[in-house]
Amino acid sequence: MKNKEYWLQWAKAAGIRSVKTVAETAISLIGANAVNIVSLDWANILGVCATAGIVSLLVSLKGLPEVTVPEYTE
Repeated sequence: MKNKEYWLQWAKAAGIRSVKTVAETAISLIGANAVNIVSLDWANILGVCATAGIVSLLVSLKGLPEVTVPEYTE
């Protein structure tokens, strides 16, 4: 059974991963917009970035290699 410490570690790691994903998405969309590969306004860029962050959190539910499951002891 996963305890409170595991879920705190998971939330921190998943949050960091999600923020990195949002930043990477924003950088790529702003760069693509700057060279006219895509034409997005700021609302669209923020929407796509938010979606990427949510998807990152959902993917993290599968498991994060940086979070270890504590061993069960009685």
